Amino acid sequence: MRTIKEIVKSQRDFFNTSQTLELSFRMDQLRRLKSGIQAHEEEILNALKEDLNKAHFESYGTEVGLVLEEICYILKHLKDWAQPQKVRTPLTSFPAKSYIYPEPYGVTLIMSPWNYPFMLSLIPLIGALAAGNCAVLKPSAYSAHTSAILSMILRENFSEDYIAVIEGGREVNHALLEEKFDYIFFTGSVEVGKKVMHAAAEHLTPITLELGGKSPCIVDQDANLELAAKRIVWGKFLNAGQTCVAPDYLLVHRQVKENLISRMCQVIGDFYGENPLENPDLPKIINDKHFERLLGYLSSGRIRCGGTSHKEKRLIAPTLLDRVQWEEPVMQEEIFGPLLPILEFESLDEVIRLVNNRPKPLACYYFTQSKEKEEELIRRISFGGGCINDTVIHVASSHLPFGGVGESGMGGYHGKASFNTFSHRKSIIKQSLKSDIPVRYPPYKGKFYLLKKIMK
Repeated sequence: MRTIKEIVKSQRDFFNTSQTLELSFRMDQLRRLKSGIQAHEEEILNALKEDLNKAHFESYGTEVGLVLEEICYILKHLKDWAQPQKVRTPLTSFPAKSYIYPEPYGVTLIMSPWNYPFMLSLIPLIGALAAGNCAVLKPSAYSAHTSAILSMILRENFSEDYIAVIEGGREVNHALLEEKFDYIFFTGSVEVGKKVMHAAAEHLTPITLELGGKSPCIVDQDANLELAAKRIVWGKFLNAGQTCVAPDYLLVHRQVKENLISRMCQVIGDFYGENPLENPDLPKIINDKHFERLLGYLSSGRIRCGGTSHKEKRLIAPTLLDRVQWEEPVMQEEIFGPLLPILEFESLDEVIRLVNNRPKPLACYYFTQSKEKEEELIRRISFGGGCINDTVIHVASSHLPFGGVGESGMGGYHGKASFNTFSHRKSIIKQSLKSDIPVRYPPYKGKFYLLKKIMK
């Protein structure tokens, strides 16, 4: 087995052959990846069931299907994206022509998390390959079954000189970050993201950080409460709340709070049954450490529904926590589990002040029927992305860049944004040989007035 250093060197040697620069090569590799996924679809779904107890429907809808859609979208548009882009040329450079050439960085490192272990590994990888890079993929050790399937698919279809999968825990992460990569793409916690950024700085390596934070869900008094209840419950308890863009806490107008809570409790029963712990499709918490951490939050506020758990199966019922205070433990860090604290407000100005006094969230969701209020919230609160009158679905679009801002991350991807993320935009001016304007050359006597006329 080759060392990490040897793998990185072999990828750099392969990249230097210029084979990945060819558009036909990139498109062939994306088609190969798609075929490999389709050939092992059942095994992928079973692995996600083992790791997180995801239903096949949920696994396909939030992981496998999204990856296949992303490949198809990029294959459709890659030829156009990869072409040099002609841009305007200033008069001072006449009669030249200006172009932007997208070029790959080289050897990239992609570090993915455990909560959506298939999708969050492959969608960044698709972008790296589309842009013409080689890639080292480091999947999470927590989602071991999915990591093993990823490794099998990629090793079956690609040389390690082009795409390598390196499994392992923290020691492997540390060893990888000691190497010099040309780009690093990390998805995970803020705490680990800081360490990755520090390591990248040692080599001046450009980086994308997809982190998280406490994403608010705001329900105003004019909201359609029936739809809000369904869409919030769906987005929050998808994957047992282990979603970076899940609504982390609910801010609801005081006048409609009780009505909304009543509807949400009813929806939870409709979705998961009277005893959710007996539902075979209820996703489980990834490990004992996170399970115990989440149980510790149940002392916050008052449980309105849920609150039950099964230690051996690592299951926690979808839970609503009312009368939560801002200073309580459940409000101090991203929950990443099936618990939804509920707080109330009286005015949109109050909401904007409360959210803006905290780190910028990865997502924000607002339920209202007022065009004016939705525009005001979008304009006055800084967040990565979000939805009006829905939750989570913005992540599933290849047409929208996905990423955070401030403490919730930097950089974006999906669709063309992925291609741009993994590409350096090289600026070129092609000067004419047919004529040469002498004004720029010494001596300068008598030319200053003309220069000021041109450069205004």
